[in-house]
Amino acid sequence: MAKATSISLKRQLVTYTSLFSIVMGCLLVIAAYRIALEETNEILDAQMRNLAERVAEHDPAPIKSEFEVSRHYHEEDLFVDVWSYEFPEQREHKFDLLIQPVKKAGFYTHHTAQGLWNTYVLPTEKYQIQVSQQRSVRQKLALELAANMLIPYLLFMPLALWGLNWIIGRSLKPLDEFKAELAQREPHELTAIRPAGYPVEILPTINEMNRLFERISLFQQEQKQFIADAAHELRTPITALNLQMKILLHEFPEHQALKNLSLGLIRIQHLVSQLLNLAKQDASVPTLESVQQVCLSDLVGDCMEQLMELALAKNIDLGLEQQEQIWLKSQSSAVHSIVYNLLDNAIKYTPEQGVINVSIYKQDQRAILQIEDSGAGIAPELYDQILKRFYRVHHHLEVGSGLGLSIVDKAAEKVGAKLNFGQSEALGGLQVQVMFNL
Repeated sequence: MAKATSISLKRQLVTYTSLFSIVMGCLLVIAAYRIALEETNEILDAQMRNLAERVAEHDPAPIKSEFEVSRHYHEEDLFVDVWSYEFPEQREHKFDLLIQPVKKAGFYTHHTAQGLWNTYVLPTEKYQIQVSQQRSVRQKLALELAANMLIPYLLFMPLALWGLNWIIGRSLKPLDEFKAELAQREPHELTAIRPAGYPVEILPTINEMNRLFERISLFQQEQKQFIADAAHELRTPITALNLQMKILLHEFPEHQALKNLSLGLIRIQHLVSQLLNLAKQDASVPTLESVQQVCLSDLVGDCMEQLMELALAKNIDLGLEQQEQIWLKSQSSAVHSIVYNLLDNAIKYTPEQGVINVSIYKQDQRAILQIEDSGAGIAPELYDQILKRFYRVHHHLEVGSGLGLSIVDKAAEKVGAKLNFGQSEALGGLQVQVMFNL
């Protein structure tokens, strides 16, 4: 399928306007030529008539004009011929400029080998006086006058095009501002665009985008509410099933099918818990009231205590390698969600008798939380994938739900923290760094 070519509205406007200006310039030359030719004809016709009348007033003798084929004549060059009716031989002319006898004075045209001629004929009692001029002389004069009118147009054309480009660019500036406003928005920001300050032509687009944002926001709210309601409704029956399963396992400790069913219930219970956590992250919006002073080292210690039982169940060495007393001005619940889910994830994917090291320190005016484990690690090309919901790298581990790192990413986005993934140099597994702003 051919790739669609992007079209520049500004370039189109400049191109089409330039072509329009060129066409208008051509039309201007044609109109100027016709006007100049009409004015030239009026002036030169009047000059020919006056000359013929002046010749008639002075009782002229027969005159035969001289015409040179190789000479270039101008508008002031007129050919005067006077011939007598009594002597027909005087009507002969080398270049056939003379017109047959006429009874009425006026302007006549005739063709010769030298082109078309305009002639004013004034018949008298004895003579016929005629003043002739080549039409090509008048056409050349009109063309020169039209060209002189076009020269200023051509000289000012570059300046006009530059001004046109500036005007179009300034007129399209609201489109750039509109694009910049959209580019500055956060990925999940769906608030309405304020139409104030934008031209009328863009308002329909802005209104339609606001309606689209409203529909997307409503759909997301319905989706989040459905997840929260479903997880909440599942929590009670799953807890009851888990209790019944523990009773059965107590009575039949060696029953393999019950053990597998118990693991499945644990995984479902974990998934429901993660869904509730995710719904809580989606619904919570940081406010001035929710932002408070948080001691990062104390919060990490609390999370380690909460998960110590899981670590001991797998004989994992979970400890603090480096610890600094660092206070953050942030949302306590979001920071807790980051730390808890990262530690929970590390415990799940670290094999038995493995090691998990936690470090807290400052670097480049930022607080760094680093968690590294001795697990299998993750390939670098999957670092972007693991933040997606329900994406799992190690499918053989049944407890995982694929939501832990997605919850961490969502919470980090709320508090303005940054996540970095890499390979632990000391333990060989995954290393996660969370950089908090101080």
